Amino acid sequence: MKELLRTNDPTVIAFAQALLQGEDITAFQMDVHMSVLEGSVGILPRRLMVADQHLFLARAIMADNGIETTV
Repeated sequence: MKELLRTNDPTVIAFAQALLQGEDITAFQMDVHMSVLEGSVGILPRRLMVADQHLFLARAIMADNGIETTV
């Protein structure tokens, strides 16, 4: 698994997952339950992970839709 993007904005994560699902790319959210530690303030970013073999295509999909990815 490779990190595709990292953001504090849950709407970006949801949009990215919908785009990837449309291309049959499975994505996994990490750090979803970190709000317990931060007190639900939203300061800790969530990460979206994809399989190694899908990383190139997933980055292209994000770029086509204006979503900045992790380098």
